[in-house]
Amino acid sequence: MNDDRLRVVIHAADAESLARARSNAANLQADVADAEIEIVINAAAVAAAIRAPHATDPYLRVCENTLRNKGLTAPAEWLRVPAAITHLARRQQAGWAYVRA
Repeated sequence: MNDDRLRVVIHAADAESLARARSNAANLQADVADAEIEIVINAAAVAAAIRAPHATDPYLRVCENTLRNKGLTAPAEWLRVPAAITHLARRQQAGWAYVRA
């Protein structure tokens, strides 16, 4: 079976890039309904996401290193990745398109 779905991983590391990533994800979902989308957040973007929930939060992949290092607690329903950098590299290795927001 050949799966040609568009797979995009969007990286956000601060509040401004998180806002762009959320907009990009919403626009992509509206344009390509079956796209696989992840927004990987680390650094200052984690606190920004926690402060301001958004409709695109189901796409979030939050860095556990950032949670631990900054003493933050993310909503239980958010998916976690051990290290944002490793997740981003593995997604690119698997053929996902990378977008820096």
